[in-house]
Amino acid sequence: MRRNIILAYVLPALALAGLAAGVVHASRTSAPPAPVPPVADPAAPPYERYISGSGIVEAASRDVGVATPTSGVIVEIPVTVGDAVRKGDMLFRLDDRERKAALAQQRAALAVARARVAEARVALEKARADAARVRSLRDGRAVSAEEAAQRGYAEDAARTALASATADAAQAEAAARAIEVDLDRLCVRAPMDATVLQVNVSEGEYATAGALSTPLVMLGDVSRLHVRVDIDENIAWRYRAGMPATVFLRGNRDFSAPLRFVRVEPYVLPKTSLTGDTTERVDIRVLQVLYAFDVRDMPAYVGQQVDVYFDDTGPRAGIGPAAGGMARMGDDAPGSTGRVGEAGAVAVERSAVGGAMPEVVVPVRDLKKGAGSRRPADAGVRG
Repeated sequence: MRRNIILAYVLPALALAGLAAGVVHASRTSAPPAPVPPVADPAAPPYERYISGSGIVEAASRDVGVATPTSGVIVEIPVTVGDAVRKGDMLFRLDDRERKAALAQQRAALAVARARVAEARVALEKARADAARVRSLRDGRAVSAEEAAQRGYAEDAARTALASATADAAQAEAAARAIEVDLDRLCVRAPMDATVLQVNVSEGEYATAGALSTPLVMLGDVSRLHVRVDIDENIAWRYRAGMPATVFLRGNRDFSAPLRFVRVEPYVLPKTSLTGDTTERVDIRVLQVLYAFDVRDMPAYVGQQVDVYFDDTGPRAGIGPAAGGMARMGDDAPGSTGRVGEAGAVAVERSAVGGAMPEVVVPVRDLKKGAGSRRPADAGVRG
């Protein structure tokens, strides 16, 4: 009887409870994770129509990584991070004991060579005097012809010996100077007036010569700061040199500053500066443009990432076809804005464009896709 009750009621109840627990667990684990709120709200675009890109603050002189021309152990670092240095100031010094010993040895060899020069010069003077004495004898019978010839040969040999000794001395002196140059190269100096941004070595560490991924010492002129902005290649055609722009500091959108155009670097590079967005593509290239800002307008450090918005409310840049299906911005004929010319180019009135056109090349086929494939004109695009 008891066994029948267990089989009829208890086991089904346990099965239903297990099934319910499984359903609840599955629903909890399969639910999408709650979105992680941003650390700080991103800055709102200050323009009605815009393009944007991520930027990195850098020194106006660019960040200069200082390397060593020769490998060795560092024995002295007289500078620290934040120091202002002048051109020629020592940044660090490598162990130079071996080269100093070689220099002392070479200087001794130079002294010996110079002594041999002096000795050869005396020998030449003696040989020259002997030869002159023989030639001054009026009576040819006083000295035999062979003796007179021997005196002449001795003078020539002494002259040759002096020339050889002089050459040896010059060679020894050049070797000593070469060692002095090596000694000077062991003392790495600042190539310009700048501020020490990084010191990535310590005394006793072995410094490897050549370009390193992490420079031994990094310098930069921080009296003026630039922003290097990466503009996605897909929207680079919308950028015009000299477009008004505003920079926002990441982490606090209340810090912003107007930017002044510096230059466009026309070579499009693989993208390396990331925004941190998980959906961001990295297999693209970017157009880099440089802008400057006043450090009094926005507190920023060299190497800090910022967000930059460009005002795209002005006349739109034009693109046009060329041989091979490519076009160069600004190569079209002047005309009405947005007009498709005889050759299929979209013409832009040059006088309406602020500044020279950047050297950006875009494929024409993107233009011919029609209005349905274009992005809305009032939409901002992020680089």
